[in-house]
Amino acid sequence: MSVEVKIPPMGESINSGVLAKWHVADGDAVTNGQNLFELETDKITSDGVADTDGVISLKVEEGAEVKIGEVVATIEAGGTAPAKDETVAGGTDPGPSSPSSDPADSKPQSPAVRRIAEETGVDPATVEGTGKAGRVTKGDMQSAAAAAESNKSQVSSNKTPDTAPNPKSEIENPKSVSGDAKQTRKRMTPLRAKIAERLVEVQHEAAMLTTFNEVDMSAVMGMRKKYQDAFVKKNGFKLGFMSFFTKAVVNALKEVPGVNAMIDGKEIVQNHYYDIGVAVSTPKGLMVPVIRDCESKSMATIESDIAEVAGRARDGKITLDDLEGGVFTITNGGIFGSMLSTPILNAPQSAILGLHAINDRPVAVNGEVVIRPMMYLALSYDHRLVDGKEAVTFLVKIKEAIEDPSRLLLEV
Repeated sequence: MSVEVKIPPMGESINSGVLAKWHVADGDAVTNGQNLFELETDKITSDGVADTDGVISLKVEEGAEVKIGEVVATIEAGGTAPAKDETVAGGTDPGPSSPSSDPADSKPQSPAVRRIAEETGVDPATVEGTGKAGRVTKGDMQSAAAAAESNKSQVSSNKTPDTAPNPKSEIENPKSVSGDAKQTRKRMTPLRAKIAERLVEVQHEAAMLTTFNEVDMSAVMGMRKKYQDAFVKKNGFKLGFMSFFTKAVVNALKEVPGVNAMIDGKEIVQNHYYDIGVAVSTPKGLMVPVIRDCESKSMATIESDIAEVAGRARDGKITLDDLEGGVFTITNGGIFGSMLSTPILNAPQSAILGLHAINDRPVAVNGEVVIRPMMYLALSYDHRLVDGKEAVTFLVKIKEAIEDPSRLLLEV
């Protein structure tokens, strides 16, 4: 019995994606629940799994755009994968005249291998396979194609030129320089394309403005140092800065509710909940998983939730529900060393807080110059909805809460 492998539904707003990677090869034996492929959409990356045991036959190549519900492979339930040894049945050598004497000819080839063969002219039968049972992989074909191209270049370079080469002209025209290509092209992933589209839309549609302040991190750093060991002993993980800023943002949103709103057409939607998005850098692009109900969670729970969703985002296991419904976003460029930036709004939200690197700087305290660990804060906001007074007040509330963390406990 043949079972179809289809692209699973992933939410009402997702209609298609790109089959980024096959985890199995054509003709492999697969088991029920095994990961078969990686699908990239404009919002999340997810895996497709097998619904039965059997032998898989791939119908779609890596990199192909596929629609929800499309059949990308079939599994022959109860089937048997090709034998792994390279001799014919019975162990008898059929002799050089037999068309099946070359074991590479009898091995199934993945769509990627067939595509590279068509594009480059490299015969898979002449390539030594490094895959399971000696199967030729996509990497084997790419290496063989590169080697063939290199040989062609070497033969060409050994020919005596009609005129002496002009080194200066080669430097001025990089395309004429032999060796590795100066440029490569690859298709944008759906996620990267969607990020680009949304960022441009925000800058075109919102009246975005950024206001800045600086915060003395001495109190928070002192509190972390004092209670870190006890915190780790109780919770099993360290106390970071993000829980402090998340709580400070919730406090500021309560004090300045105009920031906790968004524009929908000609209406203003006022939010009365505090689900905070935390920007996470992943290999596939920036994602903003949302931490729910931050007003009612402890610092330890917020730290744990942030670590958990950030880990799933980096591992490509984030879900659409994890990314939806946030009212405000925090992004921390300081972990990469950023000194100052103007973060772009995460639509349809009306504001975003940018955190930056902590650096010791001389500051005036009570008429004296002292060295303190200082961080610049940046609040970008939609000036169509949030006035300058509200934005500045909001940022001051965050500054006050971080410089005097007891305010977070008293919510003042």
